[in-house]
Amino acid sequence: MTGSVIVGTGSFLPPRIVSNDMLAAELAERGVETSDAWIVERTGIRQRHLAERGVTTSMLATEAARSAIRDAGVEPAEVDLIIVATSTPDFVFPSTACLVQANLGIAGGAAFDVQAVCSGFAYALTTADSLIQAGRAKCAVVIGAEVFSRILDWNDRATCVLFGDGAGAVVLRASEQPGIIAANLHADGSQMKILCAAGNVAYGEVMGDPFLRMDGQSVFKMAVNVLAQSAREACESAGIGLEQIDWVVPHQANVRIINALGRKLGIPAERVVITVDQHANTSAASVPLALDTARRDGRIGTGSTVLMQGVGGGFTWGSVLARL
Repeated sequence: MTGSVIVGTGSFLPPRIVSNDMLAAELAERGVETSDAWIVERTGIRQRHLAERGVTTSMLATEAARSAIRDAGVEPAEVDLIIVATSTPDFVFPSTACLVQANLGIAGGAAFDVQAVCSGFAYALTTADSLIQAGRAKCAVVIGAEVFSRILDWNDRATCVLFGDGAGAVVLRASEQPGIIAANLHADGSQMKILCAAGNVAYGEVMGDPFLRMDGQSVFKMAVNVLAQSAREACESAGIGLEQIDWVVPHQANVRIINALGRKLGIPAERVVITVDQHANTSAASVPLALDTARRDGRIGTGSTVLMQGVGGGFTWGSVLARL
């Protein structure tokens, strides 16, 4: 049976880097108190990349896609499927994926968005793998891209210090030897209130609260438990033990969540990729950004068994186990 394998990765970050000290100074002008020490102690975040006004998700996604396509050594014309995971699309429609397709100068293949917030990349990657297995596509670009700074309440210290902007991408190609060896996706809509941005535009007006809101304690507890269960489920499906995973690339939300998950699974910290200190939480972009970072610095190479996990609003979560 035909499977799919990751043959390239790429990423793109807005050039503006905002350190915790810089952010604290900007927030102080609003009357919001925070500090580098407060942010690092609670989250592990030291800086984030923030897009300038006018920079859109499709712009970041396009650059990440181009980087992944170059890394894979394929031509844009070979791409017959584009899936973008995002919670911050440029428009209601067309999809961000269609905009990326146009920017790449190609047409004809399927292009659509997936919305599962911080789990979006796991959802999108699993969807692309399934379409390739079904013979509906041969070469897919899967992207996680966000401009989360657009939906943050900069007067809410509990959320505005946590997030950044960016995009990451992978190229999947059909292969006789499957590279995606297990995946599972889950959701519990009854938990939507613990992490949501429950506003919308209707009748030309903003309806409800347009900003991201989060119950951090509830998210922490649920995230650790469901990700541990999902990791075990993926390993059982693939017929391997947790000890056979070379690298875990978790959603980069909070270093405390990442560390707690590692302890729960018994996976040593040196086998866990952490980029949240440099990128903050980039939602659907965080996993592909971290994957690309670890590939480019040589930690993850050909033959590595990698567990990628996402967890976020919805409430959604999932895992993809891949052999590169």
